Amino acid sequence: MICSMSRKGNCYDNAAMESFWHSLKVEWLYDFDFETRREAICEIEDYIDSFYNRERSHSSLGYISPIEFEAMAKLEKCA
Repeated sequence: MICSMSRKGNCYDNAAMESFWHSLKVEWLYDFDFETRREAICEIEDYIDSFYNRERSHSSLGYISPIEFEAMAKLEKCA
């Protein structure tokens, strides 16, 4: 990952990632005690692939999941 900051004291372009890290920590990671790094990686991948992108509603998308948002965008594009 590459850090992205527009200028000193202006963190608006980083808000989306800050929101993601907060969600990951609060909704998922605090419930686990990992024994290995590999176990942590597997759980984080599972959170992203199974829940965050498929089920979790996102306020920036009108409180629908990214999968639903993409499906709606495809329908609108075809219409």
